[in-house]
Amino acid sequence: MIEGLKIFAALAFGYLLGSLNTAVIVGKIYGKDIRSHGSKNAGLTNTLRVLGKSAAVFVLAGDILKGIIACLIGLRLGVYASSGGAINCVSLLAAGAGAILGHNWPVYFRFKGGKGALTAVTVLFMIDWVMALICLGSFVIIVALTRYVSLGTICATMLFVVLSVIPVFDNTFYFQIFAFLIALIVIFKHRENIQRLLSGTENKLTFVAARSGPDPAIRL
Repeated sequence: MIEGLKIFAALAFGYLLGSLNTAVIVGKIYGKDIRSHGSKNAGLTNTLRVLGKSAAVFVLAGDILKGIIACLIGLRLGVYASSGGAINCVSLLAAGAGAILGHNWPVYFRFKGGKGALTAVTVLFMIDWVMALICLGSFVIIVALTRYVSLGTICATMLFVVLSVIPVFDNTFYFQIFAFLIALIVIFKHRENIQRLLSGTENKLTFVAARSGPDPAIRL
């Protein structure tokens, strides 16, 4: 009973922290609702495009920090579960999932948030840094080869699911549920990108030196 309450508390704390959408907050400080400009996504890339590098730095720091704090709360609550000889901190998984859910559907901002990729990466590093590095490496390779950031994000997320069931990583059934949940969230939030990828209309990442202002070729 107590452990169940702790898991719920971890999920709730994570969600409330995740709901502090940094892009929306920074946008309001700059006098703009980031959700009404650019790609209208309340995330790092759209902030960079609309508000510039200084604002993007704050968003980067905020999205990483809330993921770290949420996971630390989950670890502190210390609810562990085992299956098949493996053991995971379930309260950590719940807090991490809550942070990602909060970022995507923030209670403070009418449930209109970002896509959660940066917060999800932070949470993954807090849970298993080896798996995080593998997924991040696959993301970089795919983006470098195709210049589709959305494709890199989706593929890295699917790889995370695959890694979660490989015995060498020694994860529990609870971890695998967490991995599938995160994959579903990421794919759902990237459904428009998937449609554009299938139709061949998705914009590619371009690198333009010494240029100010928005870059319409970047879309997450």
